[in-house]
Amino acid sequence: MKAKLFTKFSAVLATVLSITSVHAQDFSTIEGTTPLGPSSQYRTWSLGVNLGLLSQAAKFGFKDGDLNLGYSAYLKKHLTPAFGLKLQYLGGKISDVSSNSGTSTNIDTKLPWSIALSGEYTIANVNWRLFNAKVKPYVAAGIGAVNLNTVSSSSDEKQTRMFVPVDAGFKFAIAKGVNLDLGYQLNWTNDYFDGKTGHTFEYDLFSYIHAGLEFALGPKEKPFMANSNPVATLVNDYTRKYDELKAERDALLASNKAVQAQMEALTKGLKDDDGDGVANMYDKCPNTPAGTKVDGAGCPLPELKLPESEQKIVVEAVKNLEFDFNKATIRSSSYSYLDKLAELIKHKNYNLKLDGYTDNVGTADVNRRLSKERAEAVKAYLVSKGVAASKITTAGHGMSNPIASNSTEEGRQQNRRVEFTLY
Repeated sequence: MKAKLFTKFSAVLATVLSITSVHAQDFSTIEGTTPLGPSSQYRTWSLGVNLGLLSQAAKFGFKDGDLNLGYSAYLKKHLTPAFGLKLQYLGGKISDVSSNSGTSTNIDTKLPWSIALSGEYTIANVNWRLFNAKVKPYVAAGIGAVNLNTVSSSSDEKQTRMFVPVDAGFKFAIAKGVNLDLGYQLNWTNDYFDGKTGHTFEYDLFSYIHAGLEFALGPKEKPFMANSNPVATLVNDYTRKYDELKAERDALLASNKAVQAQMEALTKGLKDDDGDGVANMYDKCPNTPAGTKVDGAGCPLPELKLPESEQKIVVEAVKNLEFDFNKATIRSSSYSYLDKLAELIKHKNYNLKLDGYTDNVGTADVNRRLSKERAEAVKAYLVSKGVAASKITTAGHGMSNPIASNSTEEGRQQNRRVEFTLY
């Protein structure tokens, strides 16, 4: 009968193992956790229930033919993914046959209850090579009290003894927060309980092989600490942050490429291939010869023969035009010459082109801006003297088209100029 019980239990155990091996998935619960986060991010309590076989064991293992049903339950507090404390209840019955002076006596030892506090260590949850393991080996050891009721043909003895349970087994993650628990427990009592006499040692042993389920307690949205390997959490956190940074980098690169394309298009449009001071995108007369005076549209200005007296006014205005150092502020000493030029433009209804230039001191961008600002300053002054703004166009050429060498102060001074062209 007991052999059949063991056979049936073994068959059920083999079936559970085969189903688990086929359907096992990676139920490591690391979502929403961080490597150095608090334990409150996990479910840290669990409840386990087991059913198995009990046997008295003279040595490690089971005694042939003396198997009885055992049952147990435990409440466990997980302090880390690898270690926890569990309070276990174990009950059932142990049978044996005692021989004394040629007489055989059947002995049944009932275990109405036993309570033990054990520390359980899950090996896979601290292993770098097994951080995604679906099968998690564990070991446990503790101390507790067991209530024994030994019944034989010659006695009926009730006693409570201290005992030491030692467990080893495997946990299988079969669902979020649910583990299949398969294990073997060997128990030492501090006295014999089988009614026999003449023991070599003052302790007794009994074994418990069991299978059951462990359920995580607490909010389902939190992961189960017992199935959370710190290494997997670290890898997941690193991978998530890497993916986020990569996505940000890719988006930034795409944005930079778009800006670069716009800049290239703008630069191409602002490029002045013929050097007349009018950008290609605005130049209606491209490829004008070098040195040709052009209007705001880049087209050559009509030739205008000025009387000598009028030429003198223009020359004097150019010659005596002075600005504050590195600024676009016209000095007052230039006003009288510009006033005469303004009267000439109004009287003769001339148009005026102003081209600003600088020396080579400073960057190209700064010089281009300064030359444009100085041409605009002259225009603003002439407009203030009654010249229509539509009669004047301006351009800033920076350090291009020097009329003297920039290697001397005298040459640089000549290159810092605004040219006047009447048409």
